[in-house]
Amino acid sequence: MAAYRPFMTAAFDPWDPAFVADPYPAYAELRARGRVLRYEPTGQWLVPRHADVSALLRDRRLGRTYQHRFSHEEFGRTPPPAAHEPFHVLNDHGMLDLEPPDHTRIRRLVSKAFTPRTVERLKPYVRTLAGELVSRLVEAGGGDLLADVAEPLPVAVIAEMLGIPEQDRRLLRPWSAAICGMYELNPSEETAERAVRASVEFSGYLRELIAARRARPGDDLVSGLIAAHDEGDRLTEQEMISTAVLLLNAGHEATVNATVNGWWALFRNPDQLAALRADHTLIPTAVEELMRYDTPLQLFERWVLEDIEIDGTVIPRGAEVALLFGSANHDPEVFAAPERLDLARGDNPHISFSAGIHYCIGAPLARIELAASMAALLDRAPALAPAAEPRRGPNFVIRGLEGLDVRVR
Repeated sequence: MAAYRPFMTAAFDPWDPAFVADPYPAYAELRARGRVLRYEPTGQWLVPRHADVSALLRDRRLGRTYQHRFSHEEFGRTPPPAAHEPFHVLNDHGMLDLEPPDHTRIRRLVSKAFTPRTVERLKPYVRTLAGELVSRLVEAGGGDLLADVAEPLPVAVIAEMLGIPEQDRRLLRPWSAAICGMYELNPSEETAERAVRASVEFSGYLRELIAARRARPGDDLVSGLIAAHDEGDRLTEQEMISTAVLLLNAGHEATVNATVNGWWALFRNPDQLAALRADHTLIPTAVEELMRYDTPLQLFERWVLEDIEIDGTVIPRGAEVALLFGSANHDPEVFAAPERLDLARGDNPHISFSAGIHYCIGAPLARIELAASMAALLDRAPALAPAAEPRRGPNFVIRGLEGLDVRVR
């Protein structure tokens, strides 16, 4: 067994604004140092290379949770504070944080409601809404691309899918942002308090919505989740609530950040933007390349359920690995000239939507939304340009901008 040396360089610092603004040079340093490195500030093992990240996402010796096999004490972990329970009840019943057999059962039932036909049926709505949002941006002469287009599009789409009334949709983004704060590294108690409050409020809202749909089913995903069954098995109310919250959080946080990260990358690569403006058939490969080039979800965590060995280093049961998606998507062993934005890149096995049993169930919808907003902006705002340096958000794990001011002429 190889001895490990803690990774102490200041280059990798997820709380440093300069690192968050551009983590990719630090990732190159990690990949050069080895396949797995212990990072003491978070007590995690960092995995920076594409082949290892991809393999570990599929390795059943790791899990998003350990509670299907071990208690907190058996796993050498301290239970979360009782005051955080509303967040953990909500989070721990979502399929993203479950392992088989519960994950298998819930994903199978959710898939009966969240079907390809459901997603395909949303295409006209997504395209129409994207066009309307961009038209308003053009009429105003510009604005904040995040607040005016990137954010309202996926929030409205998920809300439409779930059957949330239009007057209530303003509540969704603040709830989602508060809950997602808990996915950052070493979240503060203040962050936890906001997440708990949002979990209670969002769960209460959805409980009432589920009751209303039980009494009067509609043509929406909540009604579909209520009706979904397989050999007599159904989702519990908590599983429905957690699924709806997961679809909102995962379904729009990544899309919002992918949109603004992507356009900021295009503005910084004018040759690629010019090529896209000249040839809109590049949109499908452009969406994939922008997801790779500046990854919205930078890190995905896994618990080690059984000892594993990576390059001679044994990582023991009870440890946590941090799979660095952003680093994997810039691995030169997989991507030619990874630091170069290439909208025509054909071979693009990025892992921005994860892999294995936790592959993003909403990936097809995210691609539709990203393509629709890109097409609308190219068609209706052909002179789109940045009006100011963007405001970078402070978060590393779910990484994006706080705003992107643009002008359209």
